[in-house]
Amino acid sequence: MYALVIDNQIQQIITAPKSLVIGDVRYPAKIFQLWTKAEKKAIGIYEVVTDSSNFKDEEYYVNTDEQYNFADGQVTRSWGTATAKRLNDENAVDSDGNNILDEDGNQMINYGLKTEKKRIVKQQAEGLLAPTDWYVVKATEVEDYSVPSNITTFRSAVRAKSNEMETAIDNAADVDALKTLYDYTEQEDGSVTRPLGEFPVLEN
Repeated sequence: MYALVIDNQIQQIITAPKSLVIGDVRYPAKIFQLWTKAEKKAIGIYEVVTDSSNFKDEEYYVNTDEQYNFADGQVTRSWGTATAKRLNDENAVDSDGNNILDEDGNQMINYGLKTEKKRIVKQQAEGLLAPTDWYVVKATEVEDYSVPSNITTFRSAVRAKSNEMETAIDNAADVDALKTLYDYTEQEDGSVTRPLGEFPVLEN
C-alpha cells in the first residue's frame, strides 16, 4: 500500500500499483516494482507503514475507521481506540428510550456476545448428539434394547461439557475475559489448549 503526498498532504491512498499522473508527468504502474524507495519518495510516493496497536479482534470489538497520517517523512496507517461489543443482552429501545416491541407485543432484545457464544455451544452439542439420537429412539421403541454404555457415557459427557462451557461464558467479567476463553496456548507437553476446553470424542 502506498500514499501520494504533495506539499506534505496525503492526496490519495494507492492500494495496488497503477499508472499515476503527478504534476505534468504520467508514470507507469511498473515504477512501484522497479524504482527504489528513494526514487518513489522523490516524486511523492511513500510506502504506508501500518500501526495496528489499537486494532482489535473484530469478533469482540468495533474498530474505528482507519486513519492515515504523514509526519517525519513517513505515512502511517492506524486506528483509534476500539469499542468492546455488547457483552450482555439488553432491551431494544428507540431513540427516545422507549422499549421496542415486536408485532405480538413482546419486548425485543439486543443480544450480547454471551448469548451468541452460548448459542454456538448449544448448536455444537446438538450436532455431536444427533448421530447417536437413534440409539435413544430405538431404546424407547424396542422393549429389550438398551443404549450401549459408551453411547450413554458420551451423551452425558457432551451435555455436561456444554453446561460447563455456558457457565464459563456467563462468568466472563468483560469482553477480554470472554475472548480469553477461546485463546489457544501451547502447553509444556506441546499440546494446544484453551480455557473453554473441548467437547468429548465418542469412543468405540
